[in-house]
Amino acid sequence: MADDWRPVLARSVTLRHDRVRGVDLLVLPERVVVLRGSAGSVVGLCDGKREVDEIVGELARRHPDAPVADEVPGFLAALRAEGWLR
Repeated sequence: MADDWRPVLARSVTLRHDRVRGVDLLVLPERVVVLRGSAGSVVGLCDGKREVDEIVGELARRHPDAPVADEVPGFLAALRAEGWLR
């Protein structure tokens, strides 16, 4: 993954919060993906302005005991491979 990648949702993907179920969703054409745990807050930082290391830094600040540096870059790469992030 390029160090200067600034992840942003693909044009056809929307992040929504389902208040009834209390989960975040990625809404795609003809498909909905349920995001578990803190995945929605990670995706919410993908605004096209922050580089991956800035997203990791912000999450590390918010969750100092979580292994964000180990997990977040791979998670974002997986979403990119699915075509949900660009």
